[in-house]
Amino acid sequence: MKLADTGLRKQPFRTHGPPLILVPYASQKAAVRFLNHTRSTDNGLGLLRGPTLSGKTSIIRQFAASLPNDDAVAVVDVADMEASAILRQVLNQFGYDLGLDSPNECFNMIKVFAMQQTASSYAPLLIIENAHTLDPISLETLCELADLNVNGKSALQMILASDRPMLPIVRAPAMQSISKRVSGEFLLRPLTRKETTKYLYKKLISGGCGDPQSVLPPAVCDGLYAASGGWPGMIDRLTLLALSKAERCPVRIEHVRGQPQPVKLPAGVTTLGLPASKRRAPKTGDSAPHLILTCRGKTLKRVVLDSPRLLIGRGEYNDLRIVSDGISRQHAILFRVGSATIVVDLKSRNGTFVNGKRISNQVLTNNDVISLHEHRIKFIDPAARRRATVRGAVSDETTISKSIKGMRNAIAKRWSHNSAS
Repeated sequence: MKLADTGLRKQPFRTHGPPLILVPYASQKAAVRFLNHTRSTDNGLGLLRGPTLSGKTSIIRQFAASLPNDDAVAVVDVADMEASAILRQVLNQFGYDLGLDSPNECFNMIKVFAMQQTASSYAPLLIIENAHTLDPISLETLCELADLNVNGKSALQMILASDRPMLPIVRAPAMQSISKRVSGEFLLRPLTRKETTKYLYKKLISGGCGDPQSVLPPAVCDGLYAASGGWPGMIDRLTLLALSKAERCPVRIEHVRGQPQPVKLPAGVTTLGLPASKRRAPKTGDSAPHLILTCRGKTLKRVVLDSPRLLIGRGEYNDLRIVSDGISRQHAILFRVGSATIVVDLKSRNGTFVNGKRISNQVLTNNDVISLHEHRIKFIDPAARRRATVRGAVSDETTISKSIKGMRNAIAKRWSHNSAS
């Protein structure tokens, strides 16, 4: 279905860049209150946690944008970044582009700026996204920044955002500079069923749709809620897919049926696939969709797609782990929608390609080849003969992507049993 057929002038369900509108809901409002409280505390250091596609980045960026213009704020996504690059980004966002290459020079400049700023007005605010990916050197540097002090006040306020619990990390003996400053931890919650319907309708209205119910009837909204678990990022992606499957308005419930249902796990834990021990190896002639992972012509692994979702990346908690510097910690995700399989790039550093073309999301057909840096994943599913497209969204998303300089790696991490321990 074309974008215009829904009454939309702009695509509201964006998967790249800033949202067209940030729809408030209970957990989002509580998160903003938590961030404001952290900002108003002299020695505040807050921990913000939420799973993949929970809306952390949107909340953080809107909060930073809402602060007074004279407040010094740096928001840095540290995924796949070394300490020197982090310091340069912090310095640049504080308004200094001095071309400093030495980490010591950058650190000293940040130190001078932060202490002067704190002495004259408000302490600068540093927001770290994907804080759990910080390497030991970066954590040590963060501790040194956390120790900066002017007349009993911290010279740098901090918010550490992550999709994994940070308390086990900050409570380590070497992290005392940070642990003593932690003023609170906030865990994002998903939207309720009612909030999901309001979320969908407000997004449609923001894009120019005058009658949201004629596009997404209440029963379809309920289906999207059940399929997404109430997480904003997943709601957006599944809505795009439902719109692509519908030929005309309204979207019908069968367009979202078969979406993977949320798995009930212990509190603070989520998964995007079955444990490796529960997956079966593909057999010769097996008709189930499966993947063949190769590198430079050598077959490394075969994986059957017998779970709703499969996360691919370098991190040890991925369903399909690829240990390579060219692969991001969480690089891409495959998930099943009815009989279809969709690959979604998770804002990886080197991108995800299907048959040589870089994609943000793509419905796969039999024998498609997914390229992740030097690795290739061949998708085998004889039943997948037709390729659906997310009509009306691709051109808009492409325009958005090109307009954002230095696209950040923000979505694509998941909680794991190890991180909850």
